[in-house]
Amino acid sequence: METTEFWVAGQPVTSDRTFDVHHPYDGALVATVAVAGPEHVEAAVTAAVAVAPEAAALPAHARAGALDHLSRRLAERAEEVARLITAENGKPIRWARAEVGRAVSTFRWAAEEARRYSGDLQRLDTDPAATGRLGLIRRFPRGPVLGIAPFNFPLNLVAHKLAPAIAVGAPVLVKPAPATPLSALMLGELLAETDLPAGMWSVLPVPNDRMPALVADPRLPVVSFTGSVPVGWAIRAAVPRKHVTLELGGNAAAVVCADWTDLDRAAARIATFAMYQAGQSCIKVQRVYAETPVYERLATKIVAAVEALGAGDPADEATEVGPLINEDAARRVESWVAEAVAAGARVLCGGTRTGSSHAPTVLVDVPADAKVVREEIFGPVLVLSPVDSVDEAFAAVNDSAFGLQAGVFTHRLDVAFRAHRELVVGGVVIGDVPSYRADQMPYGGTKDSGVGREGLRSAMDDYTEPRVLVLTDLPL
Repeated sequence: METTEFWVAGQPVTSDRTFDVHHPYDGALVATVAVAGPEHVEAAVTAAVAVAPEAAALPAHARAGALDHLSRRLAERAEEVARLITAENGKPIRWARAEVGRAVSTFRWAAEEARRYSGDLQRLDTDPAATGRLGLIRRFPRGPVLGIAPFNFPLNLVAHKLAPAIAVGAPVLVKPAPATPLSALMLGELLAETDLPAGMWSVLPVPNDRMPALVADPRLPVVSFTGSVPVGWAIRAAVPRKHVTLELGGNAAAVVCADWTDLDRAAARIATFAMYQAGQSCIKVQRVYAETPVYERLATKIVAAVEALGAGDPADEATEVGPLINEDAARRVESWVAEAVAAGARVLCGGTRTGSSHAPTVLVDVPADAKVVREEIFGPVLVLSPVDSVDEAFAAVNDSAFGLQAGVFTHRLDVAFRAHRELVVGGVVIGDVPSYRADQMPYGGTKDSGVGREGLRSAMDDYTEPRVLVLTDLPL
């Protein structure tokens, strides 16, 4: 098997240090990847700093054209890329195809935003002393960006680091997750087909234990991290003078109100998005709070919908729930479920593990202090709880260290607006699960879910800073 190269300043590079990527489902060897050494990292950073003025001066059509190319080429290679995602991540092929589709959209949206990222005009003649003055506020890159991506969306979350940086003309170094570097390295192939300045981008498989030095490098003023809570906050604490954005995770809840009439739809959506990605999504449904008039019927329908989900080989077209990223992750989920059961929880379905796969599991009667309620499970486990009122439901949603997104099934406009005001989360989805995300919308959370926002325009703002131009003696 040939060694997969990485990318330094737009050029393919290899080294005599390698690591293997294995299929999470059966352990098969997928690829051997070259490791970026300190000399490669230094070359990438040096090139990013050198090219920064040229990158910032790129015309909008050049930035947008490169992004359009990435979107188009991903669409052309969609099936190949989807199978690559399944091989390195274990994601069922149907969900891998969906991820490719989202990445196509992510780059397309970035191209559109690059074309209209123009700035704002502000009249300054609101006071007599400023007569004839006009302010032009434009945004310019803060400098090279270090983008650190996780394993659960190895293509689209890398796209969310690359795309906004290219859109604003900021050099970017992408560090993919060690378990899933192949999708990011494939994006390097597509980037190499563009006319972007060579030093503007690098894709570096760097071991996690060597990242603190790269994070601390003063030549990289922006760090965009998606991953675990402890690592994210440690990054921010280590570099307080940098602009750090964090998307760290969640413990997403869905509220089903008594006025919601289509319980079949609610159950189907909850079952699917509690278990999709094997539960390895920050906004997967982990908790459900249903008002008592609908709780029993809803619970029965959810269990039936969960039991109907196909689980197994992610390459099988019928599979909806595949393995976790590795056996250690599955063992952790298994232990949390066992701990909840020992404390009094009941298992309505699932509850078992085979290798790296954990059966889709529904729990009830779970103590409020159990890990499966308090922490992010990141596995195919769902906790159902009855509540007597919307007030009780909203209080339960907010009783969490996380605040990423929430879903509220209601037909009442007043409840929808209450949810928007009262739920301490980054996004509220009415009439659906919290797992809905459009890649152009602001996406991020509060509390331990992080700081800053992804979504193309929001990330572009995070990667840039405003600069004011004051024009004088104008005949306004």
